[in-house]
Formats: sequence, C-alpha cells, structure tokens
Amino acid sequence: MKYRLMDILACPYDKTFPLTLVVFEEKTYPERTYSGRVPFCELYCSFRRMNIKDMSNPSQEAPCGECIKHEVVNGILYCPTCGRWYPIKDEIPILLPDELRNKKEDEEFLDKFKDKIRELAPDVASKILKQTT
Repeated sequence: MKYRLMDILACPYDKTFPLTLVVFEEKTYPERTYSGRVPFCELYCSFRRMNIKDMSNPSQEAPCGECIKHEVVNGILYCPTCGRWYPIKDEIPILLPDELRNKKEDEEFLDKFKDKIRELAPDVASKILKQTT
C-alpha cells in the first residue's frame, strides 16, 4: 500500500480520518523518483504522520520524493474512534465491513504479527488484541 493512500482513506463505518497506520513490513523501491507538485497529499502526510496544514512550509517540508520509494507490505489500519482495525496484507489494505470479514483469517493475521503490534504500537495492540480473546 502506498503511503499516499492514507490521504484519502477513512473508516468505512464512522468516516474517521486519518486512520492510524501501524507498519509491520515495508518494501523500498530506491529507483522511484517524484517530480510532481509538493505536497502530493492534500490533507495528511502519512509518511511524516502529520496533517499538511500543520507543516509550516509544506512545499519544502513534505517528503514526497522519499515517500514514493516506500510501500507498506504488511500492517494495520486502526480507527481510534470505533476501534475497528483493518489488515494490510501483501500491500493491499482490506477495509471490509464486519459481516464480510473472515474471523479465522483475522485471528491468524493478528497471531502472526502480535509481537510486532505490541512492539510498534502498544496502545493500539492492547485495544486490538483484546477483541480476539
């Protein structure tokens, strides 16, 4: 998943924006370059984890040239308002409604990455992991 996708993603249930991104695994593409407008994102720079409006000079501060070189391979998108979480698997964010989710696959995903979640985002981990117990 490209970091810049976070500029448009919101929780499908309550429309919370931005979602919290926890990256477990990332892939780098050093050959990629960016020469478009800076900042590329309009509202939220996920690579810097900050709102564009909070940058004093976005055209100089936004790391678009670096951001384009990175993609999230595995991770979690978490909604701090409703507590729902969505896996990112093999670079694809899966934002399915509860009734279409596969509980067994979700549990396997969390089991695989539970140590990473605890290490990288202990506050999110405590909320997500208690949902499966």
